[in-house]
Amino acid sequence: MKSKAFLESADVKTIVAAAEAEALKNNWAVTIAVVDDGGHLLHLHRLDGAPAISAHIAPAKAHTAAMGRRESKIYEDTINGGRTSFLSAPLLSGMLEGGVPVMKDGHCIGAVGVSGVKSTEDVQIARAGLAAIGL
Repeated sequence: MKSKAFLESADVKTIVAAAEAEALKNNWAVTIAVVDDGGHLLHLHRLDGAPAISAHIAPAKAHTAAMGRRESKIYEDTINGGRTSFLSAPLLSGMLEGGVPVMKDGHCIGAVGVSGVKSTEDVQIARAGLAAIGL
């Protein structure tokens, strides 16, 4: 039997705090979502002024990144590249840039999804959160 890493509550709090700090530093109103390796929501934080729809999009991006074990942008690029049939992929609804998997020792242990500003800025916020836990 093998052991595997997982996101602890303290990790989630650290990720969210660092992501929030990055967003606030840039005056970006976003929603930040953290999920476990199965795409289940661990934390959702909607900053003041973030669009209401971002509270649905951020968890979807995180879920997609966790389930696919890759950044959600890969799916967006695939679809934009002409493979529109990928829109029918089961269980993946956040196929937009802004979902980043949490990888530890080559394994996905969760994901962060951010929504509310430009997609490249969403990713910047998510990565700031991951950097805070050394990943």
